Amino acid sequence: MSILICGSLAFDTIMDFEGRFAEQILPDQLHILNVSFLVPGLRREYGGCAGNIAYGLRQLGAQARPVATLGSDGADYVERLKRLGVDVRHVSMVEDHYTAQAMIMTDKDNNQITAFHPGAMSQAHRNPLVDTGDARLGIISPDGRDAMLEHAEQFHAAGIPFVFDPGQGLPMFGGDELLRFVELADWAALNDYEARMLSDRTGLDYAALSHRLRGLVITLADQGCEIWQDGQRTHVPGVRATEVVDPTGCGDAFRAALLYGLDHAWPLERCVALGNRLGAAKIASRGGQNYHWSEAL
Repeated sequence: MSILICGSLAFDTIMDFEGRFAEQILPDQLHILNVSFLVPGLRREYGGCAGNIAYGLRQLGAQARPVATLGSDGADYVERLKRLGVDVRHVSMVEDHYTAQAMIMTDKDNNQITAFHPGAMSQAHRNPLVDTGDARLGIISPDGRDAMLEHAEQFHAAGIPFVFDPGQGLPMFGGDELLRFVELADWAALNDYEARMLSDRTGLDYAALSHRLRGLVITLADQGCEIWQDGQRTHVPGVRATEVVDPTGCGDAFRAALLYGLDHAWPLERCVALGNRLGAAKIASRGGQNYHWSEAL
């Protein structure tokens, strides 16, 4: 059985600046800012929420089916997904756009300057949920605004339970739209900042939100997770990573494990405990799709 993953596929271009941004930028000259940074270190990673979640599911041995858009430069991404054993039937190519791209420059103090080009992701609403086949579970992760709204309705119409994971896309939606997502979804997964924003915009506290869902999951970085079910809070401890190298994609690894557990009808506590373990494994490697999992589940 496949798990449908609605979200982005993107390229991450990561550049390392060996100095400090603060030493190159003059505060009193910001109105005429014109700077250039030499970046000896550069790498390109496969990324995007849908790609990272699909990678995590394959590490766990589950079937993954992204519902996503790539641009005219995305053929090698499709081939990578195929090599990983990912079902690409719902990956659509938009020929007059580039694939979504994040360009991230990091200085020696781990300060970052990021530029994001949505590219083909902005056309994801042109890729509706059709021919869902044997899929019995899904997730709405960050994507084009219209696509997130439409795919949620399509999941509900098809009777497929799903996780609402708005991530960095949450600020695009007002309170009424967020309430509609909660009404349609079965579970919601957010970090603590996003959860506070969801509560603020909907006017519902975590207990009230949990009464409208089968479960509300709030990640707390290395402190673990909060689970809210039927108004009751449960804390699941975090897992110490062997090494902290790069947090990129940790949330997506967590969500892959969450989906794996839900697909196997595990209790929510066990689902998020596996998510904490997979997130800890991911943070020990660079990029969102370079870690490997061989532990028992």
